[in-house]
Amino acid sequence: MPRFRVLRPASFIFCWLLILLSLSLADEKTKEVDKLFAPWDKTDSPGAALAIIKDGRIIYERGYGMAKLEDGLVMTPSKVFDIGSVSKQFTAACVALLALRGKLSLDDDVRKYIPELPAYERPLIIRHLLHHTSGLRDYNVLLSLAGFRPDADCPTVEEALAVICRQKRLNYPPGEEYSYTNTGYFLLGLIGERVSGLTLNQFAQENIFRPLGMKNTLFQDDHTQIIKNRASGYSPKGDGFRLDLSNWDEVGDGNVYTTVEDLYLWDQAFYNFPLGRELMDSLHTQGTLNNGQKIDYAFGLVVSNYRGLRTVSHRGAWAGYRANLLRFPDQKFSVVCLSNLSTFDPAAISSKIADIYLADYFKEGAPQARPQEIKPFPLPEKLLLEKSGNYKEAKFGMWLNISIEKEKLKARLGRQEFLLTPVSETTFQAIINDSSVTLIFSKDEKGRLRAEVSRREGEKLVFAKAAPLPSLSVAALKEYEGFYQSEELLGAVYQVVLDKDKLRIKFRNPPEELLQPMAPDEFTAGGLNFTFLRGKNKKITGFALSAGRAANIIFVRK
Repeated sequence: MPRFRVLRPASFIFCWLLILLSLSLADEKTKEVDKLFAPWDKTDSPGAALAIIKDGRIIYERGYGMAKLEDGLVMTPSKVFDIGSVSKQFTAACVALLALRGKLSLDDDVRKYIPELPAYERPLIIRHLLHHTSGLRDYNVLLSLAGFRPDADCPTVEEALAVICRQKRLNYPPGEEYSYTNTGYFLLGLIGERVSGLTLNQFAQENIFRPLGMKNTLFQDDHTQIIKNRASGYSPKGDGFRLDLSNWDEVGDGNVYTTVEDLYLWDQAFYNFPLGRELMDSLHTQGTLNNGQKIDYAFGLVVSNYRGLRTVSHRGAWAGYRANLLRFPDQKFSVVCLSNLSTFDPAAISSKIADIYLADYFKEGAPQARPQEIKPFPLPEKLLLEKSGNYKEAKFGMWLNISIEKEKLKARLGRQEFLLTPVSETTFQAIINDSSVTLIFSKDEKGRLRAEVSRREGEKLVFAKAAPLPSLSVAALKEYEGFYQSEELLGAVYQVVLDKDKLRIKFRNPPEELLQPMAPDEFTAGGLNFTFLRGKNKKITGFALSAGRAANIIFVRK
């Protein structure tokens, strides 16, 4: 006969106490989570949807704030979001599937499938696209520079491909460096379509979304399509908000719409392998540079660590949507956070949620989740003054301005400004949006001052100090006036005009700011950097335009 153990009253009470204690601790954690979202959990604010996953199940899910302000619809976990670049892992999975089926090789020349591309000095292969080591200029930036306005225009796939194929040079030789660019994944999507004979959405539906039961997930390749249960995207405007929705139809680099509940099904596919273990494991294959250095970027996923624990993640941002999927594979713990507000930071929120649930797992001596208060190192004003000035980054033509404000160094990089606190004679730090930035001053082999800017995420930029710029007279500024045209930007024409004692760019999609002189023949405005070019007779013949992930685009004076 089977034997049953009868619990004594004391044992029975003890078990119930353990259950109640467990429930109480779980409740305390969810309360801490809810506090993180409190600023947006209102009836007059866009918000976010959340799913926390542990050991194969969703242990907490909730919506915060509003899904549609105009209709008074409350956010729920079933709402559908544009997940921006989190989409890239699905494109990578489609290409990896085609490779596993022998339809293509990851070492194939990209021009085998997209012969319209220029033949650069070194061949581009599919792996370069997957790992962002191609050197291709970012097509989103190129379209914007060509005059397409993200909030008003609808560039076609053909126009996007055309502007990519007009580029006469790369940012750097393929495989030499890592530099994130949406162009690679747009081209991967196009390769997937040309090889399979299906649209990217059709292929993903047949091979990924439907097999996993992701019923509310799709690649949207038609911005006029009605998507049921979609949360509207928003950006701040004055004291309120404005609608901020995408009307671009390009897929591959983005344009996946989904829910936190569907992303839970995708997350679990990395553990139970319904699509095959070989496919899911291959998505973790990290890229390798030509010099043998391994990088964090894999197949649409970033393989890294957080406070000593291994992580697999990706974040996304497009129009009024923000997204983050963070997985701790060894702890079988994941956070999916999707937002419909452009100023929301789901990556930072996800890390804070991990802090709450994984506190007992973090290793001793690992970096803290969030940067602590910076302790200043006293420096005399003379040493601060030596460091002020304009600094240029060579690869992407960016400018860093260092000035003194209230006995502190102030840095301006693009549209971002922040105060720097000295922690040694040469090292300065700042905390921006819960992330630390470090700036280290040093001298090159010629004794020129330079500044290395690094973020906690691993990004590093090196800036060299430019020679002091004398003030420019109105007569000197007039020399730059004229019309300039770029064949690389579909024939776009920029006009440089004198506005009182400053230069301004006139164009369909111009920067609002006036041109700020940085060095001889060098100007910057709104994240755009202009280097004017001169011929043998010292007359201006054109300029090279750099903007973020698109460097040295040539304009010729008309």
